[in-house]
Amino acid sequence: MTNILKMGPSPHIRTSETVEKVMYDVIISLIPAFLFAVYVFGIRAFIVTAVSILTCMVTEYLCQKVMGQEPSIFDGSAIITGILFSFVIPVIMPLQYVIVGCVVSIGLGKMVFGGLGHNVFNPALVGRAFVQASWPVAITTFAYDGKAGATVLDAMKRGISLDSALLEGGNQYVQAFIGRMGGCLGETSALALLIGGIYLIYKKQIDWKVPAIIIGTVFVLTWAMGGDPLMHILSGGLFLGAFYMATDMVTSPHTPKGKIIYALLLGLLISMIRMKGGYPEGVAYSILIMNGVVPLINRYTKPKKFGEVKANEK
Repeated sequence: MTNILKMGPSPHIRTSETVEKVMYDVIISLIPAFLFAVYVFGIRAFIVTAVSILTCMVTEYLCQKVMGQEPSIFDGSAIITGILFSFVIPVIMPLQYVIVGCVVSIGLGKMVFGGLGHNVFNPALVGRAFVQASWPVAITTFAYDGKAGATVLDAMKRGISLDSALLEGGNQYVQAFIGRMGGCLGETSALALLIGGIYLIYKKQIDWKVPAIIIGTVFVLTWAMGGDPLMHILSGGLFLGAFYMATDMVTSPHTPKGKIIYALLLGLLISMIRMKGGYPEGVAYSILIMNGVVPLINRYTKPKKFGEVKANEK
């Protein structure tokens, strides 16, 4: 019995999983959405994404040198931030704004907290929020097939026909699912993002319950508030946010119960902003708000320690 209970120093659970493996799994999963963005928006999508990735990597390298850290720009985290930032902006946004947004994403969204694993908020969304506040017109001007206009969410918000939105003809739900419509560079195709999300679930990099609860909550609440629930879940940044940003290991809850609470509140916030707020989209700000609540969720949903007994128990 003594030999069975003998325990050495931690760690007690070992795995072959590394930061690089996790990050590059995420990068691989984003390839379908990136390829579809290039197909829909042309070479400009490739240029914006490349500039975004390069800026994030250079910014992180410079910050790490200044902070006396060992440079780790090839671990994949800066690359993912670059891809995700490019995915949440219009493809026609000027490149100087892309560069500024990426510098803010890495500098203020990540390195100011100490680097990978220490940031409170999703870095890509911090950069997007900064650009949103600084150049609101640039980040809300969308184009598709050579013409500018309203996105599907904007059209629904203003109560105008979807025929006047940047949505290809035919069955509107099918086109929205495939992604033949205007919007941010990497968020238009629910199909491509779903493929990437399934890959991450298969690789056990994310918990399927989080995106499922978020998407399901938005569907139910937008229907209850008189909206078009199917179009709400197929358009905008819901799939990108649900599969890639709400499941971020650093900025999301660690406990199973906490993840469910987090996902439900995210779905509620997104629905309220879209249906009752003045802004047609609510994913980015909802995730940033909930990122700030994560420490509280972790605190009150942490499991009881093994062998722990409540103070009033004998």
